[in-house]
Amino acid sequence: MRPPDPRAERTRSSALASARELLVEQGLAGLTHGAVAARSGVSRATLYRHWPEPADLVCDAVAWHIEAVRPEPTGDLRADLLAELSATHAMLHEPVMEQAMRVIIERAGVDPRFAEVKVSLHRSGTGAVRAILADAIARAELPAELDIDLAVDQLHGPLFFRRLVAHRTFDLDYVRRVIDQFLSSHRPEIQRPQGHS
Repeated sequence: MRPPDPRAERTRSSALASARELLVEQGLAGLTHGAVAARSGVSRATLYRHWPEPADLVCDAVAWHIEAVRPEPTGDLRADLLAELSATHAMLHEPVMEQAMRVIIERAGVDPRFAEVKVSLHRSGTGAVRAILADAIARAELPAELDIDLAVDQLHGPLFFRRLVAHRTFDLDYVRRVIDQFLSSHRPEIQRPQGHS
């Protein structure tokens, strides 16, 4: 395989960074190909070729950010969940990403393209946690009958609800409590030493 073309990568990064800035400053209405071209220096023709619709720009801007901050798993279940959900915490508290997610959720109900974007981002955004849980099941750290879909909801759900629905901030202690409550509910019983209650 050929290595990525550095010029193409710079063009992509510049376009997506500009799209993110415009989304925060002006909302979806301000995220036009002309505005992105003016800010990034990338031609409209290039933008239309790679991102035919504004929804495509929003999707790639969020996906690009998710991949950039995604930690490498270590095999330590709690540490891996904490690393992954800490990245989610940071994303939910970054104005650019928070606004992007609000736009996607709002538009998904009325625009089929944004509905596709929401499904795609949910899949990519939860993929790492799904893999972490599947690996933990394979190591017998979690029960074989664990419902991974439900587990993902139990881990991600409180964070998204608190930030995007309740409009409240939260810290990493809250993330740790969500994880520890999940683990205490789903880990197989650990044999306690005699003499301890």
